[in-house]
This record gives sequence, C-alpha cells and structure tokens, in this order.
Amino acid sequence: MNPAGRSSAPKKRTRTQSAAITWLLEANQPSIRYRTLTELLGRKESDPDVRKARNEVLERGWAAEILSRRRPGAGWNDGETQYRPKYLSTNWMMLVLADLGLTRAVPEVEEACEFWMDGFAAKGDVLGSSSKGNPHYCIAANLARALIRFGYADDARVQNTLDWLVRTADPNGGWSCFGSGRNLDSWEAMSAFAVYPRSKWTARMEACVEKGAQFFLERQLHIQGDRYEPWFRFHYPPHYYYDLLVGLDFMTGLGYAADPRMGYAIDFLRSRQNHDGTWNLDAVHPDLEGAAARWYASHPKQRPTPYALEKVGRPSKMITLTALRVLDVVDRAASSGSGRQ
Repeated sequence: MNPAGRSSAPKKRTRTQSAAITWLLEANQPSIRYRTLTELLGRKESDPDVRKARNEVLERGWAAEILSRRRPGAGWNDGETQYRPKYLSTNWMMLVLADLGLTRAVPEVEEACEFWMDGFAAKGDVLGSSSKGNPHYCIAANLARALIRFGYADDARVQNTLDWLVRTADPNGGWSCFGSGRNLDSWEAMSAFAVYPRSKWTARMEACVEKGAQFFLERQLHIQGDRYEPWFRFHYPPHYYYDLLVGLDFMTGLGYAADPRMGYAIDFLRSRQNHDGTWNLDAVHPDLEGAAARWYASHPKQRPTPYALEKVGRPSKMITLTALRVLDVVDRAASSGSGRQ
C-alpha cells in the first residue's frame, strides 16, 4: 500500500527514528506493522514478514476487532442511515478500515464496500449521498479516498466521483463545504487524489490538484483568519476535520514536500515529536472551538460520539506512522534537491 509519490528505497535513520519504527513493528497491531514494513521500510508484498503481518490483520488488533462487530451483509451501528450515529456507524468504520491496510481481497471487506457504496449512491452514478440525491463534498471525497485504498480505483463509481470533484472545485483552487467559500477545512478531495495512481490522472485532474495545492501552499497549511487551535492538535480518526498533520500527509503524498511554503508545518510537526521518537494523540473529534462548539453546546443531542483507537495524551501508533512517513518524504525531497517530487 504505497501511496503515489512515496519512495520505497531504504535510508539511514537516526536512533530515535529506529526506536519509533521498532515500536511500530510490535506484533500487537499487525495493521501498523504491515504499513510500517511496506511504507517506511520499503518491503514488497511478497516479503515473508509482510505476508505474515497482512494475514494477522484479520486475526487480532484494531481491524479484526472492527470487522468482528459488522453485521453480515450490512454494516455497523446504523441508525436511519449509514452516516448516523456519528462516529459509530458504517461510514466512519469504513474510513478507519481503509487506513488499516485492508483491501477488497478480503471477502468481508468487499461485501462491506458494496453495502457502503449502495448506501451512498448519488445521482449520475456518483458516490456521496445518503438519499440518492446530489453528492455532498466531504462525504464523496472521503468515500473516494477510502475506496481507492480498498482497491476500487478502476471502479466507474469512484472514477465518476473523482470527475465530479474536479467539476465542482473552485475555479481559483480548493473546495467549499456547505457553500461557505473555499477553505482549508475542505481538504478531503486533495487526500483522495493523493492516493489515486498518478498514471490514471487526466489533464483536468492535474490542473485541478495543482490549483488546490497552491491554495494550501499560499496559506502555509494553517493561515486562515484567526489562529484555530484544533488545527494545531493531532487527531485520529480525522473524520472530516482538518489539522496540520492531515495537510502535511496529503501535500507530501501529492509531491510538494520540498516547497518552502511547507516549512512552517514541517517545523511544527518536528517540534511535537517526543524524545523517544513518537508523537502523541492530542485530541479526539469533535475537537471544536468557536461557533461550532457553541452550536453543539446548545444542541447536546446532536453532538457526535467520540471514537478512538488509542488514548488521548499518549504516544499514538497511528499519528507516529503518519508523521514518520511525512518526514521520510520531506527528507528525501531535501536530499534530492527537487522542488516537487
């Protein structure tokens, strides 16, 4: 599962990096072990350790536990839709499973994917609506990213959804959720294109992503109005929320690791590393300030149920894996002297 733009060549690592990788390779979370072997250490799928870790993903750990709670032929904890209750129903569980290295090669995952896509079928054979109406931006883009990871990059529904994301982008770059104007929070399409194989990109996709990247770079991944503190805390799952690690992940995946406008976010990421080479899970969503926090305070029954794999304030394998992968790409870009990988 090597996202586009990430090299699999081995490199010399510092002692703290090596210690963190050893921690990620522990057997208790085979999903993390599998992704560390393939994404950080460059092991091939045919490698015996990779095959062993991939098989063990279905036997224990987060992915196995999540799959064990799925109803055969259906999903998880669905209320009136697969979207609610937040963040416990099918939509949210699928986004997490996609991050844990599973693919449609697992029959239970393929069945869940088809159930998910049927539940979010929208007009025009596009994905992203829970009522077969017009697709909603963040839902559509999140589905596209996850389904590409699951192995559906060539599925017409996914390709139609990517085309829809291109058509609905702001002409000046970026996207808008709920018509509020293009903003850093509307990041999901960038993450979908970051995992879509570059060989499949159209010229319109290339132009659209370039404009979107410039939107984020012009704002150094964090400048939009007053400082918004949740963007400076690291979360998992991110759901549809933005933070600096989310931005760094898709921007390095898209090949912008060496752009100088990434400097603030990269320095901030390095500053949050623990002495043992790990990073903490800072908070769990909904982590909100301002108007959104006030709205939920006055509508407590609408507040989503927090969902986490790890404990807040403690070293996180999900955050550490992402952070190390980001810095790996950054360091390679710096050593090669390239402006865009």
